[in-house]
Amino acid sequence: MTKTAINDYGCSVVGIEDGFDGLVRNQMRNLEYFDVSGILTMGGTILGSSNRADPFAFAEENGQAEIIKTDRSDDAVVSFHNAELDALVCIGGDGTMSIADRLMDKGIGIIGVPKTIDNDIFGTDVTFGFDTAVQIVSEAIDRLHTTAQSHHRVMVLETMGRYAGWLALCGGIAAGGDIILIPEIPYDLESVIQFVKKRSRRGKRFSIIVVAEGVKLPTGDYEIKHRDESSHDPIRLGGIGVWLARQIESICGISSRATILGHLQRGGTPTAYDRVLATRFGCEAMKLAAQASFGVMVGLVGQQIKTTPI
Repeated sequence: MTKTAINDYGCSVVGIEDGFDGLVRNQMRNLEYFDVSGILTMGGTILGSSNRADPFAFAEENGQAEIIKTDRSDDAVVSFHNAELDALVCIGGDGTMSIADRLMDKGIGIIGVPKTIDNDIFGTDVTFGFDTAVQIVSEAIDRLHTTAQSHHRVMVLETMGRYAGWLALCGGIAAGGDIILIPEIPYDLESVIQFVKKRSRRGKRFSIIVVAEGVKLPTGDYEIKHRDESSHDPIRLGGIGVWLARQIESICGISSRATILGHLQRGGTPTAYDRVLATRFGCEAMKLAAQASFGVMVGLVGQQIKTTPI
């Protein structure tokens, strides 16, 4: 987007460091053409990011090792206007878009760009980052196949995705997972157990199970790794894969192991698809900014770039 802004529209671009945290604290820097040259092959962001910084509930220590949250959205608005910005392009997931929506009400011109490996944003068929994460999941399953088959084990792979099952579903299908559990479809533990036993009786002495971190326990509760009260979404999911492996081993008597991919899914070199998609989103976002068409998020619907009101 920066190159499009400079080359096609003659605009100046300001990068805000660490997302909304930098907007509140007024930490910004000019982005020139060569600042973004050669970064297409890099994952992540050169500006930094934060999933904790909500200007409307800004978490800070009070000097007594306690976290307090205050509304510092007015500071964010002041920083925006002091920098003489015309538009704010917000790149992120549902938390980012929710905050952006509230900042619009304070008079900031917002354009949203959907970026999350979870692929859970309304208004776009695909978010950029998702395809790369799916590739990593499928490669991990490929590697688990050999050890599962050699040692006659059930291998449970837990993916990210929060409350959406896209990563587990697409990665599991791509790599031939035997059982795929996602939050959107209820499951029965007994059915999983019986399927593993059935495969064993047929001579398939191993199974690959892919489970999304947002899959619930039979009690209806989430398996929560911990809580981070300083974050916009304090719940940190994780552990359903370990729980499931233990259940299978204790009930079936088949050696079972769990692998939690965790943040491995979030790094590395982006796939070609993600690079093209991010470029298309960026070009469209800059076009909207030049037209002062604010309050929308770009997205991919079918093969066309469309906009959706934030």
